[in-house]
Amino acid sequence: MLEGIKIIEMATYIAAPSAGGIMADWGADVIKIEPLGGCPMRKFYASAMTDDYPDNPVSALDNRGKRAIAVNTGTQEGREIVRKLIEDADVFLTNVRPGQLTEQGLDFDTLSKINPKLVYASVTGFGLQGEEADKPGFDTAAFNAKSGFGWMMTPKGSAPAPLRTAAGDHITGIATASGILAALLKAQRTGEGELVESSLVRSAAYAVGCDYGTWLRYGRIARSRPREEAIVAINNYYVTKDDCWLFINGRPGEPDWPDVARAIGREDLIEDERFGSLRDRRRNGVELIALMDEAFAQKTLDEWKPILDEAGLIWSPVQTFEQAFEDPQMHDAGVFVDMPKADGTSYKNIASPIRFGNESTDPKGPLPEIGQHTMDILAQNGFDEETCETYLKAGIIGQHEG
Repeated sequence: MLEGIKIIEMATYIAAPSAGGIMADWGADVIKIEPLGGCPMRKFYASAMTDDYPDNPVSALDNRGKRAIAVNTGTQEGREIVRKLIEDADVFLTNVRPGQLTEQGLDFDTLSKINPKLVYASVTGFGLQGEEADKPGFDTAAFNAKSGFGWMMTPKGSAPAPLRTAAGDHITGIATASGILAALLKAQRTGEGELVESSLVRSAAYAVGCDYGTWLRYGRIARSRPREEAIVAINNYYVTKDDCWLFINGRPGEPDWPDVARAIGREDLIEDERFGSLRDRRRNGVELIALMDEAFAQKTLDEWKPILDEAGLIWSPVQTFEQAFEDPQMHDAGVFVDMPKADGTSYKNIASPIRFGNESTDPKGPLPEIGQHTMDILAQNGFDEETCETYLKAGIIGQHEG
């Protein structure tokens, strides 16, 4: 899909690299510029005290299929290498803090003079303007905490919980890839590049935009409650006879209420005055949830499946990763892919989020080693062998030994 698109990615951790990773899966030539010691995510399992894991699926998910070059951008020569790579690039993707990029002469204004058609994608925690523009921010702090996302997702009366690894980063990465592709269309149409600004806080606010928009307009929003006190009984989790959880999801306005009542064998509740209207069901929600708890506890999950499906209800079992992996529909949806390794073997990993009808979105290669393609990339961009060896000895570039 994106063959012929050249992306220079100078980014660490996850949000920005995930955008590059998606586009690498789609066929773009993504050149990953790393510090000489590599991106910190290469040491993810060591930091989690599990450094005996032979593979790194976390780093591989966002960096597979890229070409890797190790450059010390703290040197003038290193920065010149980046600028040289920019000359014929389509995209520059970075999550380096804006102040540092300006100091290094790698900001949008500078690079767009080198390449006027360049799409320059900046991923930050808090945006490019304001007092916190240069503040570091991971998704747990910026996406989850700062934006209001974490507060909205926390049931009333409960302590906030951190996001799981990179959940906000990957949402932001999808948004960033979308912005890059829109800017590429403009560049192809007009010959003019564009600044694409993506931030963790903006992506988070959009992710809970329905609730946020309600609060902005009316100054109030109903918080999530404990399951036993859910506002809408037919939008809730229930446990079955065999201790499996399922989620039933009624449509707005609760037109599904009669179908739910019939499906759980409590058609009598339809005429019960306590639950006769939407407001009645809200007012007596604790009682209704308790009655539905009793009903769902009468059958196993396997027994409920055909009943709920035949009733045409929106529902799903709450699955573990293992159960989800064993679910044929997850495979039919293309959720899992074979992650290639340098030795020719592979292991299962997660696919990027979009599948096309006639184009493969499978990984285009393994996770590259630090500096694996340094010499090849420099040679392709006009650096002679003597210069490369000088830079290598001086610690301006690095290459993988092996």
